[in-house]
Amino acid sequence: MIKKHRKVLLVGDGAVGSSFAFSLLQNCGIDELVIVDLQKEHAEGDSLDLEDLTPMMMPARIRTGEYSDAADADIVVLTAGVPRKPGETRLDLVNKNTKILESIVAPVVESGFNGVFVVSANPVDILTALTQHISGFPKNRVIGTGTSLDSARLQVALGKELDVSTSDVDAYVLGEHGDSSFAAYNEATVSGQPLLSLPNVDLARLAQIEDDVKKKGGAIISRKGATFYGVAVSLMKICRAILLDENLVMPISAPVSGQYGLEDGYIGTPAVINGGGIRQVIEVSLTDEETEKMQESARKMNEILLAAE
Repeated sequence: MIKKHRKVLLVGDGAVGSSFAFSLLQNCGIDELVIVDLQKEHAEGDSLDLEDLTPMMMPARIRTGEYSDAADADIVVLTAGVPRKPGETRLDLVNKNTKILESIVAPVVESGFNGVFVVSANPVDILTALTQHISGFPKNRVIGTGTSLDSARLQVALGKELDVSTSDVDAYVLGEHGDSSFAAYNEATVSGQPLLSLPNVDLARLAQIEDDVKKKGGAIISRKGATFYGVAVSLMKICRAILLDENLVMPISAPVSGQYGLEDGYIGTPAVINGGGIRQVIEVSLTDEETEKMQESARKMNEILLAAE
């Protein structure tokens, strides 16, 4: 049996892109990574640096390239874009990054690319929807990192608060990857037990944790200029699920078609990811209040998406 050649094309070699490449090479058993960036010399340096991993981890060919190299790739990962500045929301970035996105997606599609787009540039839900619109790809083959990072931050915060391992916490942040997101506490569990049924759980404290999770990205940016490790691993997990056909459940920017009373667009919700992209979108059981938050989050993003299109 001939082993499939696993190839990933990365567009954008900034802090997120290079951190993703580092994680990808350690965890996904790929055969080839092609890096495309306007700063070609920097990308060449990163390629030379990253190839030093291969004798110690997994053998792979790493090189710089062009959009045309997407022709036989399994995945095209989009991290290129203007980063968020202190005080900016992710939605402030839409006009800047939409133009960048258009200049990338069209030539990738023209190359004959027939794999899965994975998007992490912000605002990720909107740019994922625009990638699908520009490419014309089926919605299941365009994925955004969505609320995967937000959910990880919530699990970290709850683990600290309850003095348990983060692996014992199963909790999602849903909605926009941004200011209108919310913690879906109704379905959250700790060591298999419903979070809200645990003794001494304080609702006011949970509300504060939710607020802290929303502000964590800004807190990191104000101190070191950018966030990248968490989202890089989120990207790696999505790509690994595609490359290895894992049927992995994780919260991402997923296309809705009736879930939560929403008929269109991408929004942060759990989904099953496998070799074909998104196999299934999972609708989490929400309270009436949480459903209203989900719908309001979608409404705010759709207003901006319509203006962008």
